[in-house]
Amino acid sequence: MSHPIDKVAVIIGSQSLLAEALGISKGAVNQWKTNGRKIPAEHVLKIESLTNGKVSRHELRPDIYPLEPA
Repeated sequence: MSHPIDKVAVIIGSQSLLAEALGISKGAVNQWKTNGRKIPAEHVLKIESLTNGKVSRHELRPDIYPLEPA
C-alpha cells in the first residue's frame, strides 16, 4: 500500500512542489513517509485543499480525523 504522500505528490506534481506549497523542505515531506512518523496536523487541511479533496484529511491523519458516521 502506498503512502498518502505518494498520492499527493502525483496529484500536485512532486514532493518538492508539495514542500514548496507548504513552505517546508522536501526532506521534511519525505520524513513523513518513515514508519511511525505522522504528517503534522497543521499541514493536513492545506494538503487536502491542495489536492481538491482527492486526498482527504482522514487519509492523511485518521487518528485526528476519523471517518464521519454514515
